[in-house]
Amino acid sequence: MTQAPFGNDPAKIARYRDFWSRADVDRPLIGFTLVGWFPLQAFSASQRWAESRYLTPEMLVPQDLVEDHVRMIREGDLIEDDLVRGVGPMQVAVPFLPGMLGCRVRVLPENVMGEEQHLPWDEALRIRVDRHNPWYQRYLELAEALVRVADGQFPVSHGAEIGPTDMHAVLRGHSQSILDCIDEPLRTAQLLESLGEIFCQVTEEVWERIPLFCGGYFDAQYSLWAPGPIIRMQEDATAVYSPELYRRLVQPTDRMLASRFECNFMHLHSTSMFLLDAFLEIEEIRCLEVNNDASGPPIEAMVPCFQRIQEAGRPLLIRGAFEPDELRMLVEALDPRGLFLLIMVRTLSEADERKGIVGL
Repeated sequence: MTQAPFGNDPAKIARYRDFWSRADVDRPLIGFTLVGWFPLQAFSASQRWAESRYLTPEMLVPQDLVEDHVRMIREGDLIEDDLVRGVGPMQVAVPFLPGMLGCRVRVLPENVMGEEQHLPWDEALRIRVDRHNPWYQRYLELAEALVRVADGQFPVSHGAEIGPTDMHAVLRGHSQSILDCIDEPLRTAQLLESLGEIFCQVTEEVWERIPLFCGGYFDAQYSLWAPGPIIRMQEDATAVYSPELYRRLVQPTDRMLASRFECNFMHLHSTSMFLLDAFLEIEEIRCLEVNNDASGPPIEAMVPCFQRIQEAGRPLLIRGAFEPDELRMLVEALDPRGLFLLIMVRTLSEADERKGIVGL
């Protein structure tokens, strides 16, 4: 087992480089994690939030949060795999962008989300990120605190934030945002472009405060190291868009975002495959990540979608909890070139049981 702290042996970077270049390899890039879909309860501070209906930036005290971030990646000292492990501001437990946009941030049993504002068009189109906004300040303060505690032993990244269509939904309301696409397509396109610029701005400004790790960039949610500037793209709200609406109104914004970051990747869900062709039409999207949701299609139905991504020449990251026979199906059906399997397990013994299947 590697002696590097958190398992972050610099020799692991070679496999990440092979992933991005889709080099000839003997097996996929493989990682195991004990962190679940919604890690809110992994943060001790969140136990106190349950008493409040809403989360405020003052409740996010960096010194109270950094140790929990570090504790979650100590699994790397115990699990022998290909992962480089690092941290980002609250990872997927708390989205900061809704707060930056003026939303009240609601505390739910397993996660936190921004409440819809139902803004009129003139207010929505005027939305900009104020650098003095308390949510913006706390986001950067937490990133800087994580950099200090990392001290070069693990990478730090941006957080996992909502994308332009998701921001549209919290500003105008989820139902109204769909009606906007039909009733006000010009204003919708204008708003999405503006929100794409906000998404880009926040990503770039947090990276001004984060050092590179082994010469590269990082996304903490997926333990994804990259040789060039990275952005985690997301359009979860498009789960109720038609392909035609996506192509006409959202595709230009996603193309703009992808074009600005060499190692961009698009986060998708297994239930989003009806839009897969529209995402693949954006040549600038470098990599696709697919969450294999428990409520989504079975693996045998997903394999053709995964193969289409690989046939399009894109690196593919698949994240999920897999039974042994499901892992065998993935390994047998997919090209190991440019393939990253991020496997969620409940115990260390479960990870050990699956290592032989994936070639570790």
